[in-house]
Parts: sequence; C-alpha cells; structure tokens
Amino acid sequence: MTGEPPISDYGLLGDTRTAALVASDGAMDWLCVPRFDGDPLFGRLVGGPDAGTFRVGPARAATVVERRYRQHTATLETTWSVGSARLRLTEAMVAEVSGRLLPTTLIVRRLSAERAAVDAVVEFDPRLGVRHRRPRVQHRRQTLVCEWGALAIALDSTPAFRIDPGRPTSVTVRPGHPVTLVLAVAYREPVIHVEPTAAWDLLVEDEARWRAWTAEIDERVPFREHVTRSLLTLRLLTYSPSGAPVAAPTTSLPEDPGGERNWDYRYVWPRDASIGVSAFLSVGKGDEAQGFLAWLLHASRLQRPRLPALLTLHGRHVPTERELSAWPGYLDSRPVRMGNAAAGQHQLDGYGWVIDAAWAFAQAGHRLYAETWRAVRGFADVVSRCWPEPDAGIWEIREPAQHVHSKLMGWLALDRALAIADTHRLSDRQRRRWQRSRDAIAAEVRMRGFDPTAASYVRSYANQDLDAALLVLPLLDMDPADSLGVRGTIDAIRDRLSAGGPLLYRYPPGRDGLPGTEGAFLPCSFWLVQALARTGRRREAVELFQAMVDHASPLGLYAEEMDPATGAHLGNFPQTLTHAALVQAALAIRDAPAGDPGSA
Repeated sequence: MTGEPPISDYGLLGDTRTAALVASDGAMDWLCVPRFDGDPLFGRLVGGPDAGTFRVGPARAATVVERRYRQHTATLETTWSVGSARLRLTEAMVAEVSGRLLPTTLIVRRLSAERAAVDAVVEFDPRLGVRHRRPRVQHRRQTLVCEWGALAIALDSTPAFRIDPGRPTSVTVRPGHPVTLVLAVAYREPVIHVEPTAAWDLLVEDEARWRAWTAEIDERVPFREHVTRSLLTLRLLTYSPSGAPVAAPTTSLPEDPGGERNWDYRYVWPRDASIGVSAFLSVGKGDEAQGFLAWLLHASRLQRPRLPALLTLHGRHVPTERELSAWPGYLDSRPVRMGNAAAGQHQLDGYGWVIDAAWAFAQAGHRLYAETWRAVRGFADVVSRCWPEPDAGIWEIREPAQHVHSKLMGWLALDRALAIADTHRLSDRQRRRWQRSRDAIAAEVRMRGFDPTAASYVRSYANQDLDAALLVLPLLDMDPADSLGVRGTIDAIRDRLSAGGPLLYRYPPGRDGLPGTEGAFLPCSFWLVQALARTGRRREAVELFQAMVDHASPLGLYAEEMDPATGAHLGNFPQTLTHAALVQAALAIRDAPAGDPGSA
C-alpha cells in the first residue's frame, strides 16, 4: 500500500480491555495501554510516523489475497501472495487471562508460509504517549524489554532472533516453520514472559471460548453472520473489568477528512451503551446487560440523580478536552483531540435510553436490585422536573435547543419507569408526578414538534428541519406505529435526508454550527430498517439491510459515518453505536410479520 490506508482497511484486535487496529500490510498503527483510554503505544494512525507502529508482514511487494476473521472468533488472518508463495499473518489478543499468571494484555502474531520460503520484516517501534517517548531498552536473553517508568512491554519470538526498536528486522519464513511473536504489556506490575508456543495455545483456547459464546446466539436471527460479527465487536469494545462499552477505541479519526470534526470516543456514553445492552438482551446475553447496569450504578453515584452524558471506563469525569498541536492527524485532519468537552452537556435523551435498557432487563425476567431501582427512580425524577428545558440533544449540538427527539426520549424514560414500577415499589405521589409529566410531554410534542403540512415530526420546536433520530418513533408507542404521523415522519426522513442509496444524513448537512461537512450517519440507516420493520414494511427493511451489509468494511466492521460519494468510512472506528443499531435492526426484521404488504 502507498499513503495512509483507508479507515475501512483496518482490522480490530481486542481483549475486552484495550484494542489494536491493524492495516492490511500488517502494521499495527493504533494501540492504547493499559486500557482503551490509556496512552497510545503505537499511534501512527493519527500521530504520524513518529508515534510508532508494529508491522509484521512481507518484506517486498505483495498482494493481499484474503483477509478475514476466523469464523465466530476474534482472530484475524491476512494472506499475501508473494511471487509463487503465500505468507499468512494470524493474530489476536488473548481475552481470558484470569486465574492464571498471565499479563493483562497479551498479543500473539504468527507468520506462516506456503509453497516456498518468504522474506518477511518486523518493524517494532513503540513510542509512548503524547510526546512519542522512546523506551529504555534491555535485551534479556531472547526477550526485548522496553520500559517507561510504570509501563513495560516484553517482546519474545520463536524462533528467537534479535529485534531492536525503530529498526526493521528481516526474517525468513519457511513452510512448516512458522514465526511467532508475542507482546506482553505490564503496567504497575512485574513483566510476565510467555513463551510463544504457550501463547499460541492460549490464542487457540480463546478461539474456542468465542465460538462457544457465539453459538448461543439465536439461530433464527436474520443475517446471523453479520449480527454475530457485530456482537463480537461490541463485546471486544466492552471493558471487562467494569462492564462498560467504549463508543470506539480511537480518537480523532475525521468525520470530514482534512477538517476539524475530530473527537475522542474512547469513553462511555450511557446512551450508546444502553442501546448495546438492549441488543445483547435481545439475543439472550443477560450477563453483559447486568454488568453494564452494575457499572452505571457505581459510575453515576457521585452525580446522581443527574446522568452524565459520558464517563471514563471507571466511571470518573472525562478529562478536559485538549488539542495535540504536534500530531498531524489522519489525512492531515487537525486538531487531534484527547478528552471530550461534551462531558458537561445536558442530554435529556440519555435518560430515556438508560431507563429503557433497565426496563428491557426487567422484561427479560430479571428483577432490579433495590439500589438500581433507586437510581432509576432518581433519573425519572430528573426527567419529570427538567424536561421543559432545552438540551444539547443526541447530536451534542453546542447551542442547546428544544430537540423533539430529546422530548420523545424523556417521554420514554417516564413511560418505561412507570412500567417497571408495576413490579417494583413506588409511592403514589411519584407515580402521579411521572404520569403528569409523561402526558405533558406527549401533548407539547404533538403541538409544537409536529409539522402538519409535511405530516412529520421535526428536529426542534419552531424549526422545520428533520432529524433522523426521530426514526425511534415506532419503538416508543407514544403514537400508534401505523399512525399518519409516524409513517409520515419515516417517509419524510427517508426522502429529505437521503444521502443516496441506503444512506441517510442525521440532519440537513451544515446545520450544526460547526465548520466543514460530514458524511452520512450509518446508525441512522439501521434505525430506518428498524422503523420499517416495526411499521409492517418488512420487505423494504430486508432490502435496506442487505444494502447496508454491502457497505461494511471488508472485515464486516463499520465506522460512524460514510462519504456518500466514495463509500469511504469516516469517523472513529469501529463504532459501537453502528454495530448495536445493526443488531437491533436484524432483530426487528426477525420479529416483524413475514407477510407484510410491502411499502405503505
């Protein structure tokens, strides 16, 4: 490859604690340690060559002939044609390390050759943090150890050969004699060396666990392979020590290449996480949902009853947003940012998503713990009190407004809280207060948020723009799914926010107060699938879903946005919200009547 790989070229490796992105030339260009939101160890993706990489691949010109995940696992395989020979890179991170003396992060990369020997290269150049710090290096027998104070990494190989950071190392791979590299990460703990053959066995054991995990997914789910890959991606992006999913493992991949719409997504948005929880619950994965609700209970305790818009993996305040002026950015997209200023916003819709997830958990036969129900009651009280206020909305607009989608999600928060209260304790006073507020929201939205001329709900009061987030309408039951208002909103969004083919803009381009443009917003297309299925238009939903499958990356991954003209993935990658929306769309197709009349 020449130049910077497209975002969609990258594959995801993960261990449910951190994640790496690997290009098709074998370059690991992104890895943060010791967690998703830690310092970059390999940061070339947005930090340029000085930010470090770990490339393992052919030493001369080669063609990628196959790239795939091993079925129902997190193991990535890349195969190159090199002359008459083939070179294959098989790699993964070991997820299950508990109960054994293993490093928290263990990366296994194996090169194997077919037909003839192949010359390969290892480029190992770790640079830690914002300033791309070089390590203090030691060679301990066959192990390379790199240190930066509390952080140390150890690189081993079989067969053993010397690797020096920052210098390419040549190695010949012969058929039947693979070359295995193992990278162990230690943070504030002793470095644990894992012999490469043993590390490979751990990878194989991990594959068996992933296959067992995916085997539990309902066989009746349509597009099951795509759903399985999305659920695996969601699980890899869930921080296992706390149960909290990150929005994406990257920062500052641009929504507008060359522009400044670059944000840090390595944190937890309760909204996005709740959508993922509902997806897990719908396929019978209750443990993931229970883990997130337990995390949210802990994470929100200091700010309760207010629900923060986003939190760190450990439930703390997100760092103040800062710009890394020396980082060149992906395709010169600057600034590169760390931290996120949206943390201080009031986003009413988040309460609706979170309480809806709690309701789904209860509907699945689980009773909420007393403390969890107390937290949900507090959230509902906040909605009941502050729903008339303007907010930043789901799209985190810097100028607060009376967003109709936020009001609808406020309605959902109170409606679902009242439903949970049917089986949990609630005072009559609270019940009446929630009911009054819920009914008041519905009345106001119908009066101020609906355009009778267009027969559609709108983006905000006194604003005739549309908002693709309103595709949630059929899921709420505030209005009947077959009502003219619901159907009119779906059709208006599909028509007026179309970006061509199955793609949708989230709102009219250029109407968010930020410079530059952005692409089509991929979750919105899956929300449209869901809306069509829920309103009796199953055939259209299936056709749209199939069209969206064709827009996945070669490995079945999705970013947040897409350039409608080129099909290039844009924004942080892979994106939790997109994959969660894909799963929910497939489940909506599963649950839709099979014999629908087609288009309305």
